Amino acid sequence: MSTVYDCNNEASRAAGLNAARGALKAGRLVVVPTDTVYGIAADAFDSEAVSALLRAKGRGRDMPVPVLVGSWTTIDGLVTSVRPEARELIRAFWPGGLSLVVHQAPSLAWDLGDTRGTVMLRMPLHPVILELLREVGPLAVSSANVSGRPPATNVTEAREQLGASASVYLDGGPAEHGVASTIVDLTGDRPRVLREGAVTIDALAEVLGDDPERLRAGGE
Repeated sequence: MSTVYDCNNEASRAAGLNAARGALKAGRLVVVPTDTVYGIAADAFDSEAVSALLRAKGRGRDMPVPVLVGSWTTIDGLVTSVRPEARELIRAFWPGGLSLVVHQAPSLAWDLGDTRGTVMLRMPLHPVILELLREVGPLAVSSANVSGRPPATNVTEAREQLGASASVYLDGGPAEHGVASTIVDLTGDRPRVLREGAVTIDALAEVLGDDPERLRAGGE
C-alpha cells in the first residue's frame, strides 16, 4: 500500500519526507517531484532497490538509472575527474534541467545497470527533492512512468502508472517544466547533446562558447 503526502502543507510535507527517508533506507521506492517531471527514486547504493525501480518501469539493465544529487560539490566524489566544461555547465544550469553523462569513479559501490563506467548526474531545482537529497545523499531516479508511456508531470499521473510499486508519493504540485532534462555527454573528446529538453542547445552553446550544430553532432 502506498501513501500520498501533500508537500504544499507544512505538516504533511514533514511527515512525507520522514516517510520517504524511512522507505529509501528500507530499500523501497519513492515518487518525488522535480522541476522537470516526476521521478521514481531508490537509494543509489542499494542494488536491489535499483533493480526494483527498473522492474517498476518495465526497463532492462541496458537503460541504467540516472543519479540526482543535492549539491554542486557532490559530483567530486562520484566521478573520475571533473573537466572544465562540466564545471561551466554546472555553474550555469545547476540546480536545473541539465543532466551530465560523465565517467564515474571506479570505487563506487553501486549498480545502476549496464553503465559501462559512466553515470548520468543532475541537481534538480525543486525544494522537496533537494531537501530529501541533502538528508539521504545521492538517489537513483528515473522518470515516474512505465517505459513507453509519457513521463508523469504530477503525482496523479505517476500513481496511475506506478501504483503500489512505490510506497511513498510526495506531491509537490505540477512539474514546472513538464519536459525531461537536457542530456549532455561529457565522456568523449567534445561535449555532445544526447537529448534536448528543459535547457536549450543555444543556451548550452552560449555557456561553452561553442556552435549549436557542433554540440548536436559531438564536434564532428
